[in-house]
Amino acid sequence: MTVVVWCLAAGDSFVVAANTAMGVLTADFDWLYIFGMSAFVIFALALAISPYGKTKLGADDEQPTQSTLGWFAMLFSAGMGVGLVFWGTAEPLSHYVAPMAGIDPLSEESPVFSLRSCFMHWGLHPWGSYAIVGLALGYFMFRRHKKSLVSNTLEPIIGKQAHGGIGITVDIYAAMLTVMGVATSFGMGCLQISSGLDYLFGIPSQVYTWAVIIGITCIVYTWSVVSGIERGMQMLSNTTLVLCVALLVLAFVIGPSVDIMHDFMAGVGAWLANFIQDSFRLAADNGDTGWVRGWRVFYWAWWLSWAPLVGIFLARISRGRTIREFVLGVMMAPTVVSLVWFSILGGTAFGAADGLGTELLAAIVSSPETAPFFVFGQYEHGIALSIIALVLLFGFFVMSANSATYVVSMLTSFGNTNPPTFKKVFWGLALALVAFAFTVSGGVSGMQTIAIIISFPFFFIMVLMCIALVLAIRKERKMDSPATRD
Repeated sequence: MTVVVWCLAAGDSFVVAANTAMGVLTADFDWLYIFGMSAFVIFALALAISPYGKTKLGADDEQPTQSTLGWFAMLFSAGMGVGLVFWGTAEPLSHYVAPMAGIDPLSEESPVFSLRSCFMHWGLHPWGSYAIVGLALGYFMFRRHKKSLVSNTLEPIIGKQAHGGIGITVDIYAAMLTVMGVATSFGMGCLQISSGLDYLFGIPSQVYTWAVIIGITCIVYTWSVVSGIERGMQMLSNTTLVLCVALLVLAFVIGPSVDIMHDFMAGVGAWLANFIQDSFRLAADNGDTGWVRGWRVFYWAWWLSWAPLVGIFLARISRGRTIREFVLGVMMAPTVVSLVWFSILGGTAFGAADGLGTELLAAIVSSPETAPFFVFGQYEHGIALSIIALVLLFGFFVMSANSATYVVSMLTSFGNTNPPTFKKVFWGLALALVAFAFTVSGGVSGMQTIAIIISFPFFFIMVLMCIALVLAIRKERKMDSPATRD
């Protein structure tokens, strides 16, 4: 609540303080974000291919609770819905117009670099971090029969303190990180919905409009999480998946289809060829650090802020799967979806940019919330794409807020999988307030700043989770060895 009051009552001072903290983190710890996220990818893959990969998230004879197809579908909607729609055209266009130093804007190299960058930001690295949290929670929940609390994953290291003051502090921090991280994405979604309404129907994008959008969404997701309307949420989930496919197919058909296919092939090739170099890149070839800090470090921090929510969700839907199945599924399936998503919407943006002046393009990328509607508007039947995007945003908004409200209520109820109603209502309202405060205080730039700041401590918790998971599995295998049993 302190952050909300500060944002609303003294937004300017909040922005100054946040920017100061961000300057310190990005200047002094950018290397830690870059190295850490790559290390999580390596750790997850190494664990999957090691003998430990045969370990199940559950009893040895337990079968997966979800079908493979249903599991893949839920992985897709786990943690990136609002972001995919928000950045689907805006990010590729941004890298196309203002790429990393050393690459000429609007050149033949620019679209390939753009897609290669999007694939990095939305591919293996974020899902590697999610896999770490999901694996640790799933192992201790289903194999050690612990409550779904982040603190329980640290028990092999801190012992009884996992249930004492340290553990309580970790769980409170995880809950607040979930609220603030998700609120950052919701604020972005609110701005884009408002921009879409302005573009399509002339409804001004202003504070009152933002308040109405967030208020209506808050009522819907709080009602659904309190009522436990699983059937309705499942229907909404299925509808958003259908709309995602419809958006991609329509954009591919009305857009420059041949160019999209060429850029897709070139982008995937460049992503694979430069994967290791880009994973550890701190600056452009000429030493400039602005692009890496402004994009990659922001994304790595943003994904860390989502890790508790997505990790708990992934763990709950993955019972009965082996570590190897979990890692490969969690990291590969969403990555493939992201490759297709950004190739099609990015190619559509590149096609719309042809013939436009650099000043107009610079204005478009400076307001990413309006970018998709401008891009779609350059094509015949683009109005249909804009309407689908608006509905998708609202659907993802409700689904993610529903999950976040439930997870935070559970974390603040000592892992109770059926938290009391008053906590669900409280956190539903709190989530809406934080999202509104972030939106009013700093817009997209301010939200990026907040995401970097709040996620920093969770990096160290994730390192401890990696160590604790290995210690726990080693101890289990040692206890089950023939020599120990004898």
